[in-house]
Amino acid sequence: MEVSETEVVPLLEPREGIPPVVETPEALRDAVERLAAGAGPVAVDAERASGYRYGQRAYLVQLRRRGSGTFLIDPVPCSDLSALDAALAGTEMVLHAASQDLPCLAELGLVPRRLFDTELAGRLLGYPRVGLGTMVETVLGFTLEKGHSAADWSSRPLPADWLRYAALDVELLVELRDALELELDRAGKLEWALEEFAAILSTPPKEPRQDPWRRTSGIHRLRSRRSLAVVRELWTARDRIARDRDLSPGRVLPDAAIVEAALELPRTPDDLAALSTFRGRNTRRHAPAWFRAVQRGRTLPDASLPEHSVPGDGPPPAHRWAERDPAAAERLSTLRAVVAALADEHTLPTENVLQPDTVRRLAWDPPEDATPDAVGVVLTALGARSWQVELTATPLAKALSRLAAKRDA
Repeated sequence: MEVSETEVVPLLEPREGIPPVVETPEALRDAVERLAAGAGPVAVDAERASGYRYGQRAYLVQLRRRGSGTFLIDPVPCSDLSALDAALAGTEMVLHAASQDLPCLAELGLVPRRLFDTELAGRLLGYPRVGLGTMVETVLGFTLEKGHSAADWSSRPLPADWLRYAALDVELLVELRDALELELDRAGKLEWALEEFAAILSTPPKEPRQDPWRRTSGIHRLRSRRSLAVVRELWTARDRIARDRDLSPGRVLPDAAIVEAALELPRTPDDLAALSTFRGRNTRRHAPAWFRAVQRGRTLPDASLPEHSVPGDGPPPAHRWAERDPAAAERLSTLRAVVAALADEHTLPTENVLQPDTVRRLAWDPPEDATPDAVGVVLTALGARSWQVELTATPLAKALSRLAAKRDA
């Protein structure tokens, strides 16, 4: 249930004030005991230093539970939360956009067994904006402080206003969870949500991306394999330096500099230094390493140059279907329309009805006999949840059958 604008109240301070930061073994043991003695779900959040540090480790972990209060744990001195994990093993943990924080929490030994994701719940309920602040305001009628989500949380000591912001992020998270659970139940979507939460917890960690250098921003401007080789060498050199210095790669060398060097292919250190994107202080600091990387890319034998693209394990890009396989293109257009209609009917984002990649794969390689059961088997194999299969298999099968009959007529 949405709250009217006139009922919105600013939430400026945590109810019990800003708690002290837990940063000693003794304070951590006390936090574990008090959280274990609390009641109900535990609100959990983590602050990272994205854009400042290498990787996605947590630099602050916030927890709140009824009867326990709020705890701000510094995971730099308290890097092992396995005792907390054991104490809360049977407790539901409430996170907002859980998949963002679960990996860094797992690094500390904190792994939820039961989950409620308030962002995903909001998506399933059809809320158009599902950021935490917006959801708290829309559902509960409170506005949260903004402005520190992109801060450098690796800084020490953490300023009081940052700690206030961090504590407020879990202040109403359980209340939000309770309100959304009621809405999900009334909408007949609670079982859908529980399946989605379980799927998040059962998803294995992502495998390292093949050729991560190919995600360099602006790489689409490059036309030659030689230029791609320079990107690969510069990206690899940057990643090594960033890891060694524990800095975000973009702070060591911007993507724009990598792409400019790959376009210009400078032949001397002076040529490289003359490029506009190589004039920053941090960039100049490692100038010899950048030039060596460019030289490696420029002098590789042709047989060692990277290909323009790496074949994937799925269908070709959809924009090529009309020319390559018109029947598949028609199937894709039709199935997308079916999913969009179901999304409108049930007030869901289309990607929560079925992942776009699932729709593409089904359209590219449908079952020969497109019955609801056969389509359901394909969807399940592609990772669709039971509720998604139940919702979509029959209308998708009917659409595929109509197209097949039209083709055979």
